[in-house]
Amino acid sequence: MDKPAPTDHPIHELLAARWSPVAFAETPVSDHDLASCFEAARWSASCFNAQPWAFLVATSADPERRAAFQECLVPGNQEWAGRAPVLIFAVAMTRFAHNDKPNRWAAYDVGQAMATFALEATSRGLAVHQMGGFDADRAAAVCGLPEHTQVMAAVAVGHPGSADGLSEKLRGRETGPRARKAQADFVFHGRWP
Repeated sequence: MDKPAPTDHPIHELLAARWSPVAFAETPVSDHDLASCFEAARWSASCFNAQPWAFLVATSADPERRAAFQECLVPGNQEWAGRAPVLIFAVAMTRFAHNDKPNRWAAYDVGQAMATFALEATSRGLAVHQMGGFDADRAAAVCGLPEHTQVMAAVAVGHPGSADGLSEKLRGRETGPRARKAQADFVFHGRWP
């Protein structure tokens, strides 16, 4: 479903096209496309070029692993994310590798990596929906994460699907208008208002 952002100022069409749908087709995502999305994440900016991210991936090619990832999601996200052929946990390494000190920018950097991932995916006609609704401790256990890591987001990736199979509530969310705060609500010049 095409649903470009109704922007107040001109932005690149790729940015306007990116959104977070809940309708996914069950068509698998090619390894080639997924690798290119992770390549985009690889080249995103990070503090000290530490690249403090890791991505744990489960695809429909491994239904058991894919189901284990899905069970980490809250029930509301399980409802629609079950159709997405790829689930990812975006993980932050919370200490710098070069000096073992806390990296307070790790979450920010993982967010940047996921943003570039999402834009590359959008350019390839894929849909990406990032979620905070998941059990981080369960995801860490399922993925066997080591100390000094933190699961920052769960991410569903796939080809856009039809809203027809969604519940009435989700269908309304999928087909309804997109909205954002006005810039005046978050851009402040020089000082907090």
